[in-house]
Formats: sequence, C-alpha cells, structure tokens
Amino acid sequence: MFDPKMSMLATALLAMLLLPGCNRADSAGPGGPEGPPAVAVAPVTQRSVQQAEDFSARLEAAETVALRSRVAGTLNQVHFKDGERVARGALLFSIDPRPYAAEVSRGEAQLAATRTQVDLAKAELARAEKLLPMQAVSQQEIDQLRASVKSGEANAQAAQAALNQAQLNLGYTRIVAPVAGRLSRANVTAGNLVGVGEPVLTTLVAADRIHAWFDASEATLLRLQAAQRAGAPGATVLMGLDDEDGLPHKGTIDFIDNRLDPATGSIRMRAAFANPTGRFVPGLSARLRLISGAPTLTATVPERAIATDQTRKTVLVVGANNIVAPREVKLGALLGGMRAVSGVKAGETIIVDGLQRAFPGAPVTPQLLKVDAEGMPIPPPPPAGGPGGGAPAGK
Repeated sequence: MFDPKMSMLATALLAMLLLPGCNRADSAGPGGPEGPPAVAVAPVTQRSVQQAEDFSARLEAAETVALRSRVAGTLNQVHFKDGERVARGALLFSIDPRPYAAEVSRGEAQLAATRTQVDLAKAELARAEKLLPMQAVSQQEIDQLRASVKSGEANAQAAQAALNQAQLNLGYTRIVAPVAGRLSRANVTAGNLVGVGEPVLTTLVAADRIHAWFDASEATLLRLQAAQRAGAPGATVLMGLDDEDGLPHKGTIDFIDNRLDPATGSIRMRAAFANPTGRFVPGLSARLRLISGAPTLTATVPERAIATDQTRKTVLVVGANNIVAPREVKLGALLGGMRAVSGVKAGETIIVDGLQRAFPGAPVTPQLLKVDAEGMPIPPPPPAGGPGGGAPAGK
C-alpha cells in the first residue's frame, strides 16, 4: 500500500545526498578538480636560415623559331623526322633550286659582259689620253671616255649586286636549323608549292636551355636589390616538376622586368636552367624556390604550433606562472616540419600540442618535450600499461 509520508522522506534524503556533489563541482576552477589542463610545450629554437620564397612557374623555350621559306618554289624534300632533335645548321627542307641556279648563271654572264665593257672603255681612254698632247683628240672626247668608264664600272657593280642576290636566293632553297633544338612536325610535305613567308614549315625550340617565368612581389624585388647592394651572392633558384620530389634542379635569375604591374603589385622574373637531356619541355608547370641573401639566425617553431586568428598567425607562449599568452608571428621559410618566424625569441616556451585546451590568460600544466637537432619536438614514449601494454582488462 502506497504511503505518501514515506515517499516525501525518500525524496528529501536523495536531495541531501546530491547537494554536496553539486557544490564540489561548482567550486572547481577552470582546470577542473585535477588543476590546469596539461599541454605539451617545447622551446623556440634558432638556426641559420636563408631567405626563400616559393613560386609557381611556367616553362618556356629559351629560343623559338618559326621556320618559313624566303623564296617561292616547289618543296623538293623534307630532311627530318617529326619531333627530331637537330644540330645547328642541319638541313631541314630543300626547295627546287633550278630556277634560282639559272638566275645565278644569268647574273654571272651579265657581270662578265659589263666587266668587258669596262675594260674596253678603259683601253679607249688610255689611247685617247696619249693623243691629247698632240691635240689629236679634244678634251670633250676625253671627258666622254672617262664618263663611259665610270658608267661601266657602275653597271658592273649593279651586275655584281644582282649576282649576289641570285646566289642568296639559291642558298635560300636550302632551309637549315638556325639553332640546335627539337623540331615540331612538318606542316608541308614534299611536292607542295610554298611562297615567301607562308606557310610556317615547322617550329624549332632550343633544347639546351629552358626559361621558367614567374611573378614575384614587390617585397621580393626589394630584397633582391638590397642583397645586390650588400654584395651578397646572386640569387639561386631551385626547381622541381610535378612528378619529382623536392627541388633537384638549380638555376639562376637572368632577367627582371623593368616595371611592376600596378594592378597586381608583381613583377615578371625569369630563371634559366640547363636542359642537357631535354627533360624540360616548354609549357610544363614547375615549382620554384628563390633563395637570396646571406644566411641569418632566425627563430624556428614547429609548423603545428602555429594557429590562425582571422588574418593573423599566432603561437601560444607559456610565460610566468604558466600563464598562456598569444603572440603574433610573421612566417618565413618552411624547413621540413619547422617554420622560420619572427615575433618570438629563442628559448621561449610555446605550446605545440593541446592548443585546444589552452586559453589566453589561463594557466596550464606544461609538459616539456625534448627536441632533436633540427628543433622538432620528440614525442614522449607511451606510458606503461598504455595501448598494447599492461594487464588485460577484466571482464
């Protein structure tokens, strides 16, 4: 049988038991009954770092030639295979030379005729000059003969120029490679009639060198100029392709444009690389790292210790009394898992693990980690009885 008095007594006893536990939970601080939260910390290290920036680049040939015919005629033969690598001066196309060889022969005959006329005019002038003291010829005849000699010499020069042009045209029937490199496909096959300048027979790109073009910031330009004024070694550029690990290729900056783009605040730069094996093909994308200036001692912190606060980058510094304080930093080069920064000093203690448990102005329980030679924190060994150790749990 239900007793209302007994029910009220049981409810009162239950309330008395719950009140002390609630009061203890409410009286605990931010770290809970066990104190401030535990976080892993490590000291800020210092190492010699060179200024470096990473860019995306596009490869272009150092030299590109669109081969065209300089004379009109029938294409006799194509002397290469599509995509072939050729040396400078290699014969690529030949045009029917017979019309131009005939022009050369005609020019040679014309030159011989004019020279004969000059020789005759000179002989007549010499005979007339001998008769002039005897007044056998007039001065007017002497002047006419001298003019005839000069006219003949001018005609000989014109004939020589025509012959030179005919010889040039005959030479143009052999189209050779102006630079060493790799050819595209032949756009015209043997038997077709080609004109002067049209069509493009093929294209040739230099293979021994390649250019990597990229856009650098105003700050990069100013830093390069400051390094040059200080007499520092020239900037070095490292390059890697998409299928390569790291940046195995080394080159140099060989061109900086003469003005910045006001719309983007960037300036066009070019790096040159040797291409002895032809691995670098124009049009490929590449990763570049520009290294400039002399090495300087710079503070480094683990990359994972850096937090983002809107547009700022910060680290959490553990100061006096283990109080957490955020510190804004400016990022430098990425060195493996470490990041060069400015804004903290070597020896200061920062939080590297447990960032989510730390709050600015609140205390923490720091657990100092050892670091390796590069300054990277070494994870602590697993505790005894952890995963894979200790006695099995009872049922």
